[in-house]
Amino acid sequence: MPDAPHRSGFVSIIGRPNAGKSTLLNALIGGKLAIVSEKPQTTRTSIQGVLNLENAQIVFLDTPGIHESGSLLNQRMMETVHASLSDRDLLLYLADCTSAFTEADRQAVEVIRNLATPTILLLTKVDRLSDKRMLLPRIEEFKAVRGFAEYLPISAVTGEGLDQLRKAILAHIPEGPAYFPADYLTDQPERFMVAELIRERILREMRQEVPHSVAVVIEKWQETPHLTHIFATIYVERAGQKAIVIGAKGAMLKKIGTLARQQIETLLHRKTNLQLFVKVQKDWRENPEFLNSIDWRSMRGGELELTPD
Repeated sequence: MPDAPHRSGFVSIIGRPNAGKSTLLNALIGGKLAIVSEKPQTTRTSIQGVLNLENAQIVFLDTPGIHESGSLLNQRMMETVHASLSDRDLLLYLADCTSAFTEADRQAVEVIRNLATPTILLLTKVDRLSDKRMLLPRIEEFKAVRGFAEYLPISAVTGEGLDQLRKAILAHIPEGPAYFPADYLTDQPERFMVAELIRERILREMRQEVPHSVAVVIEKWQETPHLTHIFATIYVERAGQKAIVIGAKGAMLKKIGTLARQQIETLLHRKTNLQLFVKVQKDWRENPEFLNSIDWRSMRGGELELTPD
């Protein structure tokens, strides 16, 4: 029999905050590409992950959660979401099946209502749903706003439904060549991934009012034969937040640095010396100069002086 045709396609993962988009990307790729936390708006930019199968290549794009764009940063996050909707072969719309359908859900689905791109509704976190009979009413609520090509319950944590999802994706993407080499995994440079690992640790350790006010910039990266030296600045918006991040006698900053370094060494496969500094950049989320000066993909500071505080 002739070999099966090779398929390739671009698939965006979208949905409201905390729907499990980054967890799903990591599960499908089989490694950690996107940081994950229980706090909304953890993902601030699009993250590409490439899955290479025997006769297919699927290029996934994880996106920020669909939300009301209040600050300038949030507006740019929503611009990223809209940009991820064009020229896609398939959309995966994620919805937490354990949460009640709300007006925010309806407004989020409205973002893709008029798109002709095939879209699969994924009801996530099904492992947390005690009564599976609740799935059908959830589907009907979403279907009332927009029809979907398929409806699949999944759990990215336990793997439930992921095999069916892979088959569904392959059925919707076209025949075509591989767009990237077989060993290509992501478009994220190491500096970006390291900065995100530091931010993830802050999200996990900090109280509610601090995480969204945090930006992490890699200022210096020095390779030596046996050690990688990384110097990073954690930016916050207020002096009180700086004190919280540092903690009593520097205890919190030390904890963040120790736990982040362990993950960084796993990522880089080598010993790392991580130095963290905390600096106040007042209202940086509303400061276009600051936002423009930080390239989220390469972590290069622009003309701003990014010196340790």
